[in-house]
Amino acid sequence: MAMQTAKDFTFGRFRLDNTNECLWHGQRAIPLRPKAFAVLKLLVQCPGQLVTKQQVLDTVWPGTFVGDAVLKDCVRQLREALQDNAAAPTYIETAHRRGYRFIGKPSDASSALSIGESKHSATRTMPSQQTVLPSLKSPAGVLGRETELAKMRDWLERTLAGERQLVFVTGEAGIGKTTLVQALLENAAGIPGLRIARGQCLEHYGSGEAYMPVLDGFARLGRTDGGQIVECFRQNAPTWLAQMPSLISPSEREPLQAQVLGATRERMLREMADALEALTTEHPLILVLEDLHWSDFSTIDLVSYLARRRDPTQLMVVGTYRPVEVILGEHPLKSVKRELQAHALCHELPLEYLTEKAVREYLAARFPRHQSYGRLARIIHGRTEGNPLFMVNVVEYLVNEKLIIQEGEIWKLSADLAQVELAVPENLKQLIERQIERLSLDERSVLEGASVVGMECSSVAIAAGLDKPTEWVEKHCEELARRHQFLSPAWLVELPDGSITPRHRFNHVLYLEVPYSLVPPLQRSQIHHRIGERGVAVYGDRVSEIAAELAMHFEQSRDWPRALMYLTQAAENAAQRSAHHEAATLASRGLDVLKWLPETPERGKQEIKLRMTLGVSLMAIKGFAAAEVEEVYARARELFWLQGPSPELFHMLWSLNLYYQFSGDVRSSLEISDQLLQLAEGLKEGSLIMEAHRAMGAALVVLGRCSEALKHLDQGTALYATHHTHRYSVFIGLDCKVICECFAARALWALGYPDQATERTAAALELARQLRHPQTLVVAGHFAAQLHQLRGEVSLVYERAKEAVELADEYGLELWLAYGLIELGWAEAELGNAQPGIERMQRAVTAYEATGAKLWSSYFLGLLADQLAKAGRVEEGLTTILKALTHAEHSGERYSLAELHRVKGELIMKTVDPAFVSKSGGLKAHEISTALPQAQACFEQALAVAKQQQTKSWELRANMSMHRLAPLRRKPHPQLANTYASFTEGHDTADLKQARAILDQAS
Repeated sequence: MAMQTAKDFTFGRFRLDNTNECLWHGQRAIPLRPKAFAVLKLLVQCPGQLVTKQQVLDTVWPGTFVGDAVLKDCVRQLREALQDNAAAPTYIETAHRRGYRFIGKPSDASSALSIGESKHSATRTMPSQQTVLPSLKSPAGVLGRETELAKMRDWLERTLAGERQLVFVTGEAGIGKTTLVQALLENAAGIPGLRIARGQCLEHYGSGEAYMPVLDGFARLGRTDGGQIVECFRQNAPTWLAQMPSLISPSEREPLQAQVLGATRERMLREMADALEALTTEHPLILVLEDLHWSDFSTIDLVSYLARRRDPTQLMVVGTYRPVEVILGEHPLKSVKRELQAHALCHELPLEYLTEKAVREYLAARFPRHQSYGRLARIIHGRTEGNPLFMVNVVEYLVNEKLIIQEGEIWKLSADLAQVELAVPENLKQLIERQIERLSLDERSVLEGASVVGMECSSVAIAAGLDKPTEWVEKHCEELARRHQFLSPAWLVELPDGSITPRHRFNHVLYLEVPYSLVPPLQRSQIHHRIGERGVAVYGDRVSEIAAELAMHFEQSRDWPRALMYLTQAAENAAQRSAHHEAATLASRGLDVLKWLPETPERGKQEIKLRMTLGVSLMAIKGFAAAEVEEVYARARELFWLQGPSPELFHMLWSLNLYYQFSGDVRSSLEISDQLLQLAEGLKEGSLIMEAHRAMGAALVVLGRCSEALKHLDQGTALYATHHTHRYSVFIGLDCKVICECFAARALWALGYPDQATERTAAALELARQLRHPQTLVVAGHFAAQLHQLRGEVSLVYERAKEAVELADEYGLELWLAYGLIELGWAEAELGNAQPGIERMQRAVTAYEATGAKLWSSYFLGLLADQLAKAGRVEEGLTTILKALTHAEHSGERYSLAELHRVKGELIMKTVDPAFVSKSGGLKAHEISTALPQAQACFEQALAVAKQQQTKSWELRANMSMHRLAPLRRKPHPQLANTYASFTEGHDTADLKQARAILDQAS
């Protein structure tokens, strides 16, 4: 590692002060724990370089055995201090399973490098054997773009040296983006082992098909790569391989596709990044994504993620797009590119119009020994303004119109320049229209049919759309491709039904757009419909793979029932990939299509499916408590009465229940849970009855009705034996028995059975580990941490919370990550690190609130208030506990209500504690006299709530607090002994030990 020795290092808004071992944000010092500072210092000393976990551990903890979890915790503290995002880092990047890299851009370039270190050596790790780029071929095919091609070559050379590159080639339609990229690929053709994956974004599909150009590009590459691509994806990116079914056998397809279900966005991105880094270990890869202004959100997300990974790799991503369409369409690419540019993570290569000189050079190359092309170049440049595509087509038009002719070896004009100028069309669209007019009727028909199919068009699809023989279509497509008119030469593809068909590609998107616009609307609709029907027949039981494409064809042909069916399928496909923007777009399109269909029971079922998908996706995009989510689910209650019982309705109500639960409306959650149970019993579906009991039990626990909850949770657990695998598990998500056991454990602890609670939690954790479902395991770990917290087992809280945090962080489960960090902070404070523990809890509570979720908020705030009380921060504690009580009142969350009243009483008692009194400057006598009755009232309220709920564990705590109040009021408190005597187990837990000690001392 090349290490810096500068005393201070300034990056972004921060300054690392090595002398004073402090991090500064402007004029404000940000306190860091010594080990965290040491980790940051080490990373900063090696800018842009991978620092392995072992290197960090050896440097910061020499001679001491420390696990990865401690290091991850330090890095998490640093990210919190730097306000850095692990998923999209600005300063500290994780090299998955290897280590970390500091990628912050130094504010002062001179301080960013050690003496004698070159600019690129600090950020580039060279491959063991650098690939040599072949000598540059003559760029005659890209006249006027020599400078741009040289830049592309330089970026490719950096790629071959192990420095990943992201290049955006930008410009308006016809400016030559594709031509320039093609010239780069031709120049790179001689590189040994070079792989090229090329994907095209299509306007037809818009944001509907998640990762479409990426999947398309790698599927094509996989079919020609001798199995290496498939094996690499099988090992590193199974969720991606599952979405390229043409590359895998039917027997492998189903188990792979099961892995896609519930795959998070973070997992999808990480898998693709890992696969690409594995692929480029020995050989370079160029990924070309054309027309990104039409791309889906997920593809842009992936491009950004790949750019931010700084592991050495021979990967070059080239994207083309039209800036005007990105700006006017408010496409996410606009902000993503700006952010990447700000951190020097991408290059933009804007293409300008060609100069008149470049036009003259083109004419000289196209027409050797022309009599005079200077004035002709001026006319063509004036008409085309230097747009390369327009220019080339104008020249070919003049040749076809015989205004430029060849006599022997000499090219010359057959008319004067004034006539030539009048003959040139006004714009590119008009010129292409004239070219189409020159085609035969059959060729024009084939071209129009191809334009309806899409940018890439198979002969089978064109033939179906035109209702013509495939051989007839192939003949005319081949002729157009032979003349280089509109279509490229064909390549063969195998369709799912086993048939082989040629596939062509339009040479430019404008060659598709113009003929498409010339097809009469009725005829266009008929072509779309026939193409859609043929697609259904060809794909058979794999038809879901092209659901978005079929939806588009049936929408355009106004076949609303089938458009709705495939929009629903496409939305579900996107949701399964965690491509929630695309899922929301497709579901919204489906709801628009619904307006064209009559009110029928089947229509209602389809609406339920669409609203369910839209609601889940909006939760992911906008947060659990977003107003739009409630609007989407508003019709659920209507449908409950309007529709007959159905599993789809259960699904819809289940999602609505999640919304109410996480948004903090527990009373509505219970109401929906009751409807779920009625519906499931009416359907006589054992698996749904099981899940409904789980929903009822969970809602009742949150409401503090623990005895009632246990009955439902035990019924759910009992049904699990025969219904543990069922077809509805996809939308239910978490494993039913694990969740039932977790909530049952929480109820049992409150009711006074801490040992039984431990047994149920252990069973839940064991099952979750067997299932290997990440989210279920995270939730089980979180519940286990909370149970240990209730039992007072601090070290176990730390262990379980740490495990849950690591898993939640790995899989991008932000809500559960916040849960775990709250518990981790609590344990840290209990272990003697009060200040950092409380700060961690406060940050985690803020992060949790930012998700929009409110479930368990009063419980978490109660934990925080209790720690503030123990730390002597009484005023902050009182503010926090009042917030907790207010939330409990509004939400109906009463599980820990008795504890909240007790903690409030403890905080009030702290106000008369001598330490606080001296710190606050003294209290007046009447303040002391009123504080004690207020505290007693809080404890009495806690006891009343606990007795009403029959929650002996909360009652025990309230009695102990009441006992501590007694010496101050000179009155004994007799109820503690009775409560303690009612316990039949758990006598080794912290609360019962403390109660026993109090009673022994009193006796």
